[in-house]
Amino acid sequence: QVQLVESGGGLVQAGGSLRLSCKASVFTFSAYAMGWYRQAPGKERELVVGISSGGGTYYADSVKGRFTISRDNAKNTLYLQMNSLKAEDTAVYYCAPMEYIESSPVSWGQGTQVTVSS
Repeated sequence: QVQLVESGGGLVQAGGSLRLSCKASVFTFSAYAMGWYRQAPGKERELVVGISSGGGTYYADSVKGRFTISRDNAKNTLYLQMNSLKAEDTAVYYCAPMEYIESSPVSWGQGTQVTVSS
């Protein structure tokens, strides 16, 4: 059974930074692409960033140059470094394993709230 635990969210002022972590209990973590999704109130959940099993990355235009995704396969952990945060980044952030980037997620964590005050 896949278990995903996100952490690192919080309240930050616009222009600030946060680092999210996602600890995955997946036997073959390194074989999965991983992604960070977010869902703002009243909006659809969207893929923000993704990283393939080989280290290739995807960034939504809205976060390019500000967010960086990384993974530590030895620790079964996914990270999201978020810099220059904006009010529109406010959302619940979820990590998810995928067969490949932009394929349907295999599972979801409980999410971590990120709130950016302007």
